[in-house]
Amino acid sequence: MTERAALVVADDLTGACDTGHGFAARGHETVLRLAPDFETDAPVVVVDTDSRYLAPDAAARRVRDAVAGVDADVVYKKVDSTLRGNLGAEIAAALDASDSGVAAVAPAFPSNGRVTACGVHLVEGDLVADTPAGTDPDGPVTDSSLPALLRAQGLDDVGHTGVERVARGDVALDGARVTAVDAVHDSHLAAVADAARERDALLVGSGGLAEHVTIDAPTVERPPLRETPTGAAFGVAGSVAPETLAQLDHLPDSAVVPLAADRAVTDPDGAVADAVSACRDRLAASSVAVLASARTRDDVEATLAAARDAGVSERAARDRVTDALGRAARAVWDASAPDGLVLTGGAVARAALAALDAGGLALRGEAVAPGVPGSVVRGGRADGTPLVTKAGAFGDDATLADALDYVRRVPGAKR
Repeated sequence: MTERAALVVADDLTGACDTGHGFAARGHETVLRLAPDFETDAPVVVVDTDSRYLAPDAAARRVRDAVAGVDADVVYKKVDSTLRGNLGAEIAAALDASDSGVAAVAPAFPSNGRVTACGVHLVEGDLVADTPAGTDPDGPVTDSSLPALLRAQGLDDVGHTGVERVARGDVALDGARVTAVDAVHDSHLAAVADAARERDALLVGSGGLAEHVTIDAPTVERPPLRETPTGAAFGVAGSVAPETLAQLDHLPDSAVVPLAADRAVTDPDGAVADAVSACRDRLAASSVAVLASARTRDDVEATLAAARDAGVSERAARDRVTDALGRAARAVWDASAPDGLVLTGGAVARAALAALDAGGLALRGEAVAPGVPGSVVRGGRADGTPLVTKAGAFGDDATLADALDYVRRVPGAKR
């Protein structure tokens, strides 16, 4: 059995990256394994089970397999900061496969506007069920109460520790097998991490809690970047979250190349060919090209209408668009070999990196914005390339532009 200082098991790729960043930022060598045969001696290993929208039983199997094969001092089950996915099934599986008898669940990420108070989870002050997570087409979050949501997903022994106790450092983990913990400030997450360490509890949280988990591992230098950057960056934006659409609007129009997503549903080869040609032309004429699946909500509706007319399900349509973006990324890379890569949206990031035959990602411990980390691609066509991954709903209007500047190594870029 492989020994690690920490094992992070996430349900999507961008979440895996931002949670691994919590360890890398404190100097711990942290590697995200993309390919099953990718070898690393890093003390902190991150695994993406790609299980957010699987059936609960299938998601549980993937988590159980990931945890059972590693002897880690700390096991961290990453969950979505907007509570999407198979939280109940995956927490139960991680508990069963680890040596932990109890779990502390704190999905808050205060620096990204996600907090839990009185057991209720909020995103930028709104009940999570009233945000886009509540209308997620593949798995809507219908209850903003964290304890109630966990019980509804099959966990029958769920307790709750309120924010007043957490603020005093009193995070009791003895009353239930799973304890949902309030947190509205980073200091509250630090208290959760300390209590979990004392009880050898399974840690369950988003990227916020990871920043406070203490591990016994040596610190190392950041993975180096190429010495001679070309100054060209390529981005792929597959998310249609309002935050991502606003970030695309913040870029110069000349930098954004739209994928004909409605055409990708019925004629993916043609849509990919046109997108690749436009991206190549853009990179030849300037330093930045971002391939986007949508610029407005009207684009999204047009894609869904094309799917309905063709008798294609909404889920299948999204999968076809994601696949088209991944294929286009590979063709653009082979033709233009830009110096940096920015990927927005977990499914699209996974598709693009798979198309580029990447084996893993080495987290650099630098971030463009909270939850938007930098890394270096290991293996495959883009080996050694600076990368920024971003969840669709993360960041302000300038975050995507800042990420492109980071991978191009523009002087003064955020990091």
